[in-house]
Amino acid sequence: MTEPLPVYGLMAEFLLPEEILEATKRAREAGYRDMDAYTPYPIEGLAAALGMKSSWIPSIVFIGGLVGASVGFFMQYFSMAVDYPLNSGGRPLNSWPVFIPITFEVFVLIAAFAAFLGVLYLNGLPRPHHPVFEVPAFARASQDRFFLCIEAVDPRFDLERTAAFLTSLPLHGSVIVVPREQLEEPEIAEAEAEPRLAAPTLETALPTGAD
Repeated sequence: MTEPLPVYGLMAEFLLPEEILEATKRAREAGYRDMDAYTPYPIEGLAAALGMKSSWIPSIVFIGGLVGASVGFFMQYFSMAVDYPLNSGGRPLNSWPVFIPITFEVFVLIAAFAAFLGVLYLNGLPRPHHPVFEVPAFARASQDRFFLCIEAVDPRFDLERTAAFLTSLPLHGSVIVVPREQLEEPEIAEAEAEPRLAAPTLETALPTGAD
């Protein structure tokens, strides 16, 4: 017997937003925590059902803005009062009202960069490929389908028990086994010959374009 393919998780497809919202709530009540939902548009209450916590982005932007404002002010203070002091019309060297416009501009600039880079980092981007892309039906996640994927890293994950749980939900079609890595054609034949992955309630995701 060949070794089972590395599994990223099990995926269920739904037709209505109410169905995936209810399915996510039931999955969380069943003890699953490492899961994700994919929808063509935001669904109210879905983030809470997934157990997502408040974002770090506001804090990252605020800290970035403070750093930018400090750098902008110090840059002007150092150049005007320390490095090349210039007495213009008897004004004090540290004429802070004059420094406000540039301080504000640098504040906005660094805050914007912090937001952009923070979003990339927190979302694990850039990521050209993701295991769920191996599911042919997943192409409709940006159109009119809703998907819930329970990941194999979840402590409660078990191929048979988790598949049975997903089968009890009002899903569309079969439960889909999502491989962790892109499958080659010889491995596809082995996967189809594996009894556990070829159970009646499971559907092994094949690479797009495979026969």
